[in-house]
Amino acid sequence: MTPAVPGEESSTGSFPGLTWRALRLQAQSILAEAGIESPQADARWLAEHVAETSLITAPEPTDRQAKEYENLVAKRAARIPLQHLTGTMYFRNLVLPAEPGVFIVRPETELVAGKAIEAATKAGPSPLVVDLCTGSGAIAISIADEVPGARVVAVELDDVAVEAASRNAMPYGVEVRHGDARTVCDDLLGQVDVVVSNPPYVPPSEVPPEVGQDPSRALWGGGEDGLEIPRALVARARQLLKPGGVLVMEHDENQGEALVECAREWGMTGRTEPDLAGRPRFLYAV
Repeated sequence: MTPAVPGEESSTGSFPGLTWRALRLQAQSILAEAGIESPQADARWLAEHVAETSLITAPEPTDRQAKEYENLVAKRAARIPLQHLTGTMYFRNLVLPAEPGVFIVRPETELVAGKAIEAATKAGPSPLVVDLCTGSGAIAISIADEVPGARVVAVELDDVAVEAASRNAMPYGVEVRHGDARTVCDDLLGQVDVVVSNPPYVPPSEVPPEVGQDPSRALWGGGEDGLEIPRALVARARQLLKPGGVLVMEHDENQGEALVECAREWGMTGRTEPDLAGRPRFLYAV
């Protein structure tokens, strides 16, 4: 990228042709070479973060903006999560802060939230929904936002994540409980319409560097296959759900069959459903 000239600020940079398009194209090349899966989108998001507006309406970058963009692209190429660089997570209709120590919610989880929202909507005018392992609270807040009249309870064990979820959820009326998702909510046994969860499920194998920067408690599912916690949550969901209640739970692409069988063992009928890439991504059990 073109280096900035100290002390110089301009609307077109200090070199002819310094434009957002030129900077973004070079950033795409750098990110692609670094192995980033979505270099074009990441380059655009970082540019709009620096420009503080859409690139469609943004004036051409100043030298300061070009230098800031160059630094952010270098950090992204070093596999620092995009959300940690921008300080923001986008999830369905929500814009949430991305905070170190709190799990970064991924786009595929929007499908999980969507299925839970669909199930809650079908459950009646005042459904009770429990989000186990809520992290930032993104799923729970989306349900409260999109299902009028729903009572939403979010459960989280980690101290840092509980504080973040409580702050994020306060404007939406979500009740955040601090505790182990495998044992909490005894007062709700047999009363819940929908249980939803994006639990720790990563098996003990290599994961992308960005994922490795999430808190370990939010990642590792336990056991050789990463299924220790997910299986326990299927059992807990069965205890919480009323007859006809629905469990929607995210999982690794290789865990679908095992969790469908686990749901069957607990007297539920289930199936695994795909993400946008066609990979088995979440359990849907009744």
